[in-house]
Amino acid sequence: MLCLASIEKELPAWRKESGLGWVTAEYAMLPRATHSRSSRESIKGKPSSRSLEISRLIGRSLRSIVDFKKLGPHIIALDCEVLQADGGTRCASITGAWVALAQACQKLLKSGAIQEWPLKDHVAAVSVGILHKNLLLDLDYEEDSRAEVDLNLILTGSGKIVEIQGTAEQNPFSFRQATQLFKLGELGIKKLIQEQNKVMRLK
Repeated sequence: MLCLASIEKELPAWRKESGLGWVTAEYAMLPRATHSRSSRESIKGKPSSRSLEISRLIGRSLRSIVDFKKLGPHIIALDCEVLQADGGTRCASITGAWVALAQACQKLLKSGAIQEWPLKDHVAAVSVGILHKNLLLDLDYEEDSRAEVDLNLILTGSGKIVEIQGTAEQNPFSFRQATQLFKLGELGIKKLIQEQNKVMRLK
């Protein structure tokens, strides 16, 4: 994944008089991100429904931890480009986009454009699933395509739930299995947040 943040001055019309900032996101895949080449969505004239859905997911996940009053009248646009797809790209996008967003906020703070740190918490995402009765963390494409249960978990650094996307592909799963998946996902997200802190050089 390549995750980029751009600080823009032009707020949406409905946001201009509020004094509050905004965060938006776009998700796209390179033509050879997968095993076989796919046409660029720009050539087709519009993004696919999948790209739009993931873009919205990234945007609302990141907005969940932003204090827009502290961000002030700034819009931060996040671009998430899939360089090589092997499952979990939406989760990788959210995790990487947090780092890009934090770096953009650092720039605003250093320049004096904002006076206070606007991010209330970390946010990261990971996939978990069940394959042949085994619980798996961060499924790759082969595992994901055969999994009986596929679940994406998005959490804040404090362990609060932002969003859960889960489906039983074959057999329904129990509350006990769901709890086990949540605990496994939480462990994975804690590791991802440690990596976010390493990049940002935070304790």
